[in-house]
Amino acid sequence: MIGYFYIFGTILFTVYGQLILKWRITHYGQLPAEAWDKFYFLAKLILDPFLLSGFASTLIAAVFWIAAMTKFDISYAYPFMSLAFVLVLLLSACFFKEPVTLNKMLGMAFIVTGIIITSQSK
Repeated sequence: MIGYFYIFGTILFTVYGQLILKWRITHYGQLPAEAWDKFYFLAKLILDPFLLSGFASTLIAAVFWIAAMTKFDISYAYPFMSLAFVLVLLLSACFFKEPVTLNKMLGMAFIVTGIIITSQSK
């Protein structure tokens, strides 16, 4: 059971990192055209505390993934990572008002179906 906790932790921290990244980049706007402005823009991003927490969450996700790999074959565990796509889709709709189209929902249904089928193979 602990192995599933590690997979869930990987997914949770991965999704958090992606949402924070999007949130902060949206806050700062588009990448400027000039080289010096790009450098300054990226420096502001890298020093943003929220963005740093997103980077840290990516590192934590990697540690959880390493732990998960001690419990499962990668061919079994990796399809569960697709749940991150589903969560990012749903949460980006909630937090960023991104559209959820029929095609996106159909794609997510295929992903979830694939996870269910794959999880039965252990």
